[in-house]
Order: sequence, then C-alpha cells, then structure tokens
Amino acid sequence: MPAYRDTGAPDLTAALASLPARTPVSEVARRLMDLFTSGEVAPGTRLPPERQLAATLGVGRSAVREALAALEILGIVDVRPGSGTYLRGTASELLPQTLRWGLLIGERNTRELLELRSGLETYVARLAAGAAAGETGGLDRFVARMRDALDDLPAFARADLAFHHELARLAGNAMLVDLLHVVRSLLQVYADRAVHDAEQAHQALAEHEAIARAVDAGDADAAASAMAGHMATAAQRIADDHAL
Repeated sequence: MPAYRDTGAPDLTAALASLPARTPVSEVARRLMDLFTSGEVAPGTRLPPERQLAATLGVGRSAVREALAALEILGIVDVRPGSGTYLRGTASELLPQTLRWGLLIGERNTRELLELRSGLETYVARLAAGAAAGETGGLDRFVARMRDALDDLPAFARADLAFHHELARLAGNAMLVDLLHVVRSLLQVYADRAVHDAEQAHQALAEHEAIARAVDAGDADAAASAMAGHMATAAQRIADDHAL
C-alpha cells in the first residue's frame, strides 16, 4: 500500500468534466476509473472531497458517494473515515484487478475463457522461444520439480503453475502476464488446475518437456504447437470437471 498523500485534489477535478443530468452511478464510477487508470494520478493521492467531485461532475453527492463505495469494494480506492478517500494502486495494478472483477461479476463462459487462455499461452510460448533461446534454466528447473512430484499431485500442480509463470516472464510482455493472471484466476473458480491422477501427471510432464525443448531451441513454431497441444488436454480436463 502506498503512503497516503494529501496532494492532487485541484488537478484531479481539473481533469474531470461535468456529466449529463440524471447520470447513473455507473457512469460516475466509469469516469473516475478512466482518470485513475490514465496513469496521471499517483497511488496514495487523496481524492477531492465528495462535494467538490459532485460539483465538478455536475451530479449529486449521493451519486459520487455510491460510485466511490463501489470502487472501494473493487479495491480501487481506500476510504478512511475522518481522513478522506485515497487511490490505492498504479494504473498497471488497477487494470487487471478491474478486469478480473468485471468478468467475475458478469456472466462467465467457461468455453470462451478456455479458448482465451489457450490463445494467450500459445502466444506466450512463441514469444518466449524468440526471446529466450538457450536461457531456459528456469523452465528446466520447474520441469524437474514436476518430475519429482509425480506422486504428489498438489506439489506437481504448483510446479506446473510456476513453469507457466516463468514462461510468461521469458516472453517479456507484462500485459500478457496480467491477462493470463486474470484468466487463470477465473478458471480456478470452476475447477482446480491440478491433474487428478498419475496418468494425467505423466502426460502433462511430457507436454511441458516438449515446450521447454522448443523454447530452448528457439523454435517458435514448435513451442506454439507444443503449447497448443498442452492447452487442449488441460482445457478438456477443466471442461470435464465443470460438466460434473
């Protein structure tokens, strides 16, 4: 949590514009979120008082109060009685968090989430092969952990997840890392990622070994193909669990 700072209020109100009459609370929240995720407001900044925000936006104080209450639930702002309301994080921290909440609140479609994850993971494997050929010690380490944990499925699942995190790091794209984190979190709402028996564990191990070899060789096509195959079996496992 950043240190709270009593700065920025005049600049914040200057960046906002009045809204049409009878504006719903959701639009007030959206306008505030646009400002908070613009990167122009430092984390820890104290927001202007409700009265000032309401006057700037041309809405009632109740609309501002409700919008801020919603943003507090989402973890975007921190309301401290007697002190004020403060922005909690940077734009890069807030964006994946709001995306995660938006998807959780909306109707979730497992099939579409699985397709999205497959596409992202496959692209990550391709990027990693192009950026980290010959520098895959981390991947090999997590593959070894998976091999050692074939009889300990929870430990196997942790090594599996660590492998994917390391692959995303090697790809060098922070936005992809954020998006994958959101999608993985949502899929865990439905089913545990862990394999459920020794046969599945051996299959997953072989798939990860193929991905690591391709990335180490710098073969982007082979890495993407190996990841696509792994995603197909992982997606089927989650889909089967969801259908139970």
